[in-house]
Amino acid sequence: MQKILLTCCLTGSAILPAYAQTTTPDKPATKPAAATKTQEAAAVVPEVTVSAERPTNRIDRQVYDVKSDVSSTNGTAADALNNVPSVNVDPDGSLTLRGSSNVQVMIDGKPSAMLQGDNRGPALQAMAADDIESIEVINNPGAQFGNEAGGGPILNLVMRRNRKPGGVTTVNANGGTAGRYNSAVNSSYNEGAWGFQGSANVRHDGRNSVAEVTRDRLDPTSGQFVHSSQESSGRGLNDMAGLNGSVSYNLNQNDTLTGSASYNSRTNDQHATDHYVNGATGLIPASDYVRDAVRNGDSTNFGWGGRYDHKGALPGETLKIDLRVSASENQNDSDYANTYATAGMIDTRARQHNQFSTRIVDFTGDYERPLWGGTAKAGYKVATNNNENSTLYTDIDPFTGTARVNNGRSNAYELDETVYALYGSYQMRLSERWGALAGLRTEYTDMDIDQITGGVKAKNHYINYIPSAYATYKVSNDANLRFSYARRIRRPNANDLNPYVTYRDELNVSSGNPNLKPTKTDSFEVGYETRFGGLETNLRGYYRRDTDAIVDYRYFVAPNVLLTTKANGEGSHSSGLEFTVSGKLTPALTLNTSGNLMRAQQSFYDDTGVLVERTANSLSGRVRLNYQYDPANQFQVALQMMGKQLSGQGYRSPNHSVNASWRHILSPQLTLVANVTDIFNTNKMETIVDSNTLRETSTRRFDGRVVYLGLSYRFGGTASSADKRDEGGWGPRPGGPGGPGGPGPGFGPPPGA
Repeated sequence: MQKILLTCCLTGSAILPAYAQTTTPDKPATKPAAATKTQEAAAVVPEVTVSAERPTNRIDRQVYDVKSDVSSTNGTAADALNNVPSVNVDPDGSLTLRGSSNVQVMIDGKPSAMLQGDNRGPALQAMAADDIESIEVINNPGAQFGNEAGGGPILNLVMRRNRKPGGVTTVNANGGTAGRYNSAVNSSYNEGAWGFQGSANVRHDGRNSVAEVTRDRLDPTSGQFVHSSQESSGRGLNDMAGLNGSVSYNLNQNDTLTGSASYNSRTNDQHATDHYVNGATGLIPASDYVRDAVRNGDSTNFGWGGRYDHKGALPGETLKIDLRVSASENQNDSDYANTYATAGMIDTRARQHNQFSTRIVDFTGDYERPLWGGTAKAGYKVATNNNENSTLYTDIDPFTGTARVNNGRSNAYELDETVYALYGSYQMRLSERWGALAGLRTEYTDMDIDQITGGVKAKNHYINYIPSAYATYKVSNDANLRFSYARRIRRPNANDLNPYVTYRDELNVSSGNPNLKPTKTDSFEVGYETRFGGLETNLRGYYRRDTDAIVDYRYFVAPNVLLTTKANGEGSHSSGLEFTVSGKLTPALTLNTSGNLMRAQQSFYDDTGVLVERTANSLSGRVRLNYQYDPANQFQVALQMMGKQLSGQGYRSPNHSVNASWRHILSPQLTLVANVTDIFNTNKMETIVDSNTLRETSTRRFDGRVVYLGLSYRFGGTASSADKRDEGGWGPRPGGPGGPGGPGPGFGPPPGA
């Protein structure tokens, strides 16, 4: 029985002082004219009443405006991320950037418990896209960013906020095929020194799937390959709901306090059927049976935070103190029933209970001020990340119904991690054309591991020094060159380290490896940004080298049971060329396109102890066309292509999909939106392994073609939400600091950082 949970997700961010300084190579920091006039009118006027244009590209990141996507009113955060160049989120919620899954996802510059580990995919598929203002892609994160959430590049979700005086509310209601629906309310109100922001949403959605696995493994007894197969189907839509909000108070011209809280919940119910056919080996006979699995589960996420912003007496001098607390609680129960077609074999039943939780406390301070003709920034972080994971597996006697704990498939595990960090950075303009930013971060990590089932406890601690450097060269008023380098580390997470075996299905189990070492990544990038007519273009070449890369390692632990674990490979590296082009082809037709041509190489020891080197060349890209037929009608078509990706001892095959959307403005306040995802039902996940002992092809297809039709209504404000949405799409908006035509060394603190 499906459960409908009424929940709330609170996510908010500070309403920053609107007198934010803007520094360019061409002129010193000055206050906006609007702010100056306001200051002359009164001695103390709340800064929340002043608004300014958000910076776009900055020296260390690209910023993509995702609000302009036609489908944003009924999409999810996963859909929004799929519109960002070189980002891919598959129907399972697995996320990659430039072909790598080692990616941090943050909210307003801070880690969140609901975006950690296996919980990240479902959380992205439950979060409403309409809550997101923009997405920052930080391929080479600077010294101010930590490595608590896995290291690697960062995708920062900047949540929507409104700083204009008065109130505005937007209501979205959408219905989809197969009983899907979602609805959301976003509201903000600013008056005097107070500012309020909040949203609520509900969603009933999901993707049914079918899968097929064919496996040929080497039988060491006979020396022959033995064939087995698995056909699966999974069905079940789930309920998600949330409420989020923040409140901001300007104490005076220089000081702002902000509080935020969040709560959301979702069900995790599914009915799956698997048909297994196993060939005979030298040890066990052939078998043919069906496993029926019914899963019921829930996930609850909550968070709260407080922030203090102070503007000092010097131009550009700021102090920010930020505390964020977040937690994620997940549990599910699965009932299994095996029905055998093989003569003489007895049907079996079993039950599995999984429970895991993550709690994060993140306390940071950042101070920035002008110094020696440039800008110095320093800060600290104290972060704790506590993980608890337990599995209870019981076999049920088919005759008496008695449950007996299966100790081989049950375990309990805890990991407590504390990170202390200090960082400093300095940015300055070297000349009229050159700007530079360099930083160093020092992190001390302390880990406590408790394998409760095995009664084993362990400790580990180490220090890392993490440098970063950036430079920009202003070629002309319309072109910039960018250079960047950053070192990152990826610490193994709780699931990576847990040595106990976790049951997945009859043919697959998994476990972690407590001997894993952190992965060190050195990343280099050079970029060229310019504009041709009405088109903004970005070309970036990159090289990334991983030392002690954490990769999947697979071997058989029983004649037909494959164990997937983690190991440190000999190393890996990738290089590529990425481009984006966006702008108007005609007054009515807007193009947004991006591509990533990449070459990846991995080195690791296979299950026979032989060192193997594998390479893969891949081309990924997106093309999106927006056509403004008339003032009331906008059409959008998007093609997404994902290239080949190396995956442990195998690789994932390329895939593609086509989406289409239509927006019709019924009135200045009311908008009709329709969209179709995966029009041709081509999206699939195919993984291929071909080693000395294993040949396997796993293919999973989803009911990707989903149609949504909905309405969006805006109360208050001065214009409809459709009017506010820029037609430019996900390309960086022109004219911002550090973007084409703007100052080369332009850089500002990330929202919420």
